[in-house]
Amino acid sequence: MMKAEVTAQHAWLRRLVGVWRTELLPQPGEDPAASAACGGTETVRMLGDIWLLCEAQGQMGGGPAHSQMALSYDPQQRCFVGTWIGSMMNHLWVYRGGTLDADERVLTLEAEGPDFEVPGKMAQYRDVIEIVGPDERLLHGHTHAPDGSWQRFMTMRYTRQR
Repeated sequence: MMKAEVTAQHAWLRRLVGVWRTELLPQPGEDPAASAACGGTETVRMLGDIWLLCEAQGQMGGGPAHSQMALSYDPQQRCFVGTWIGSMMNHLWVYRGGTLDADERVLTLEAEGPDFEVPGKMAQYRDVIEIVGPDERLLHGHTHAPDGSWQRFMTMRYTRQR
């Protein structure tokens, strides 16, 4: 039987366990009413000591949305890994090469997915989980722009309910 190595990075993931209220924050220059209709709840638990499982439900783009994320740390690859799926699309997002900053406040995850602007084309994305405090975190979504920069397209606020 294989026994997984539990690391400090797995302990960091446990900080996210709980029930969270989610709300989409307006981006600069965006109509606040558009993001006000997006949000819901997320329930986060551990699968053993290794995997973090997040299940969210709410409203997105005027309709119901559900998503699931699985995250862990792979000591062999020395990075965070995981997946994300959502009821609004049929793409399996695979996170590879995820890194935690030196202050252990920001987890950066990268994935490839459908280009939001060009149908049939793939693009590079970056999801950044930022710990604001013990009961608040942010998720910033970025896309890789043609000039090589990362452009933020969304920020979701998570507030711990319990």
